[in-house]
Amino acid sequence: MASIFSKIVAGEIPAYKVAEDEQFLAFLDINPLVEGHVLVIPKQEVDYIFDLEDETYLGLQAFAKKIAIGLKAAIPCVRVGVAVIGLEVPHVHIHLIPMNRMDDINFSRKKLNPTKEELQQTADKIRRALA
Repeated sequence: MASIFSKIVAGEIPAYKVAEDEQFLAFLDINPLVEGHVLVIPKQEVDYIFDLEDETYLGLQAFAKKIAIGLKAAIPCVRVGVAVIGLEVPHVHIHLIPMNRMDDINFSRKKLNPTKEELQQTADKIRRALA
């Protein structure tokens, strides 16, 4: 059964995309820890990050770095935090989280519930910073 992320890649489920190429996709987490919380995935469905082929793993990291640079430009923050947890969705994904304090990357804290309009505005801001 395809993961929710594979369904996003296939266009079966909408997403607030910020960047995409042939192999990778970056989109907003719809229940973010903070504004600008981005998920970066390979389009190939693989459950565990260390099961990726080396070329895909390195490409994913390079793609995530480009997104993080644009994210920091779009969303004022001290750093962009990186987390790979991999338990909630069986598809490799990297969390990129704008951080101004350590608690911004605390996954046990209450998530935000932005409107569709807020998500679209945030995605647009990040895409402009990547251009």
